[in-house]
Amino acid sequence: MLGHYVFFQLEDSSQDAVEKLVQSAETLLSPSDGIVFFACGERTADLTRAVNDTQFEVGLQIVFRDRAAHDRYQEAPEHLEFIEKNKTNWAQIRVFDIDLPSHHAPSSTA
Repeated sequence: MLGHYVFFQLEDSSQDAVEKLVQSAETLLSPSDGIVFFACGERTADLTRAVNDTQFEVGLQIVFRDRAAHDRYQEAPEHLEFIEKNKTNWAQIRVFDIDLPSHHAPSSTA
């Protein structure tokens, strides 16, 4: 599995702009084949300990089944559309990709 984490610092960090980015991610990115877990949301504003990074407004977390799924996602039309629709408001983005052991896969039993 591969964990893909993206943190967006926005030029316009208004609540409307934050909600627009989160909605765009949920609409365009979450349906991609090979995703085991998807979440996107705004930074938790009241967590401001010395160790908390507060230099972003929106965080995206995707866990892919494997590297091939991640690589397909990078070139998927929906991913490219997401970038084109939203990049003008990105002051900075930071991407962290992590190899995750498969024994950490979410359980499908209830």
